[in-house]
Amino acid sequence: MLDHSQTDLPTDASALRALLIESRAENARLRTTVVHHQALIDKLKLQLARLRRMQFGRSSEKVTLEIEQLELLIEELETPTPAQVKAAAQPLVPESPRTPRKLPEHLPREPVVHEVSCTCATCGGELRKVGEDISEMLEFVPEHWKVIQHIRPKYACGACDTLVQAPAPIRPIAKGMAGPGLLAHVLVSKYADHLPLYRQSEIYARAGVELERSTLADWVGGAAALLAPLVEVLGRHVLSAGKLHADDTPVPVLSPGLGRTKTGRLWTYVRDDRPWAGEAAPAVLFRYSADRKGEHPRMHLATFQGSLQADGYAGFHHLYDGGKIREAACWAHVRRKFFDIHQANGSPVAQEALERIGALYDIERDLKGKPPNVRCAQRQARAGPLLDQLRSWLHECLARLSAKSELAGAIRYATSRWPALLRYCDDGTLEIDNNAAERALRAVALGRKNYLFCGSDEGGERAAAIYSLIGTAKLNGIDPEAYLRHVIGNIAEHPASQLDALLPWNLGSQLG
Repeated sequence: MLDHSQTDLPTDASALRALLIESRAENARLRTTVVHHQALIDKLKLQLARLRRMQFGRSSEKVTLEIEQLELLIEELETPTPAQVKAAAQPLVPESPRTPRKLPEHLPREPVVHEVSCTCATCGGELRKVGEDISEMLEFVPEHWKVIQHIRPKYACGACDTLVQAPAPIRPIAKGMAGPGLLAHVLVSKYADHLPLYRQSEIYARAGVELERSTLADWVGGAAALLAPLVEVLGRHVLSAGKLHADDTPVPVLSPGLGRTKTGRLWTYVRDDRPWAGEAAPAVLFRYSADRKGEHPRMHLATFQGSLQADGYAGFHHLYDGGKIREAACWAHVRRKFFDIHQANGSPVAQEALERIGALYDIERDLKGKPPNVRCAQRQARAGPLLDQLRSWLHECLARLSAKSELAGAIRYATSRWPALLRYCDDGTLEIDNNAAERALRAVALGRKNYLFCGSDEGGERAAAIYSLIGTAKLNGIDPEAYLRHVIGNIAEHPASQLDALLPWNLGSQLG
């Protein structure tokens, strides 16, 4: 850095000129350094503000954490894979287990008698009772436990001694003692209420019902296998839409034997036509993958044609090649970048950007539930001029800002996606943002805090399947536990070609 006092300045003009040139060069270098440092300071402040908002209390009890991780690992290892469930499957009319487990005597019994015809189907003679078989199934009803006794009287024909008895009821899980209501409760507790199985086991023990974690894990695996065909039917409904919302979130997945986790992904695809008065039922489909490669959404959306509303993740970009899928960007992601900057340093430019984007959202509130043609016309008339003004203003701001500043980055994020950000104005079925997908992922975020991780890739796939059914039930205003109770109790005997009748919106009053 130059340091010339007034007493040692040169007296001749050429030397003064050289000193001035040198001073100007030094000033330019210093200005560049100041701008760079300010940009770095703004970036660090922004990161600090984000971390403060993300911060939540975590236990410092390392031993407790390790115990919980081991509990979850064991839970995953004890949960059978679909192949194991299939290998253990019984015939359509399963026999009672050879050594039935003794269920708690203090629980109330509710007999269900399976009667047969009073006459012999062989010769037409009158039947007389000669005995009965009793098998028990543990069931859960909200607020209390009970044991359902399935009583099957045995009858013998007085004329030809033929024995007649009603067939044994089909169990949701082969050889399993859990009824549909109990299985539904375990699934909802794990995937909607975020209670790992070892915690559920402790809760049930307080009611005098000893259910080991390994038993609950068997039930989860069996129920997931039972419900898998219905999830595929749900997926076909979702992917037949003309517009989808898509997003993904990281899920820590334990690497067995390595003692550490890897990062898997849960992808969500949401169909919701209600904002534009569409008649199709809303639904959500989750898919799991072991990494975030772009090949996964390409595979998930292989049959989809239409508009995809998503964030700027590069893995989605190849989907738009060929024109089968059209990109629709998300204004909420644009707004969030300016919001973070304003929260960090109170930037007036960020504040104005928020106000301009807020005006676009004000228009959307008036259009909720309106048909597509009305939404399109109103957006073009009211939002179109605001969007033109916003784009000009963003370019003006960008010219005045340091290219390395956070504000410049936020502006470039918007301007680089401008055609996709404007697409909602020309299509009344589109939304201004991708919040539908982000709402669907909230349950995953809550569960992630409680589970700490998935125990395996198979566990991630099970979670995706059950999240799909629970999330879809919620979108349709249906209690997910009542829904799963009904489906688990009926799907084994339901015709495979008519599984769409078991989708939440088709059950109606049957869940009452």
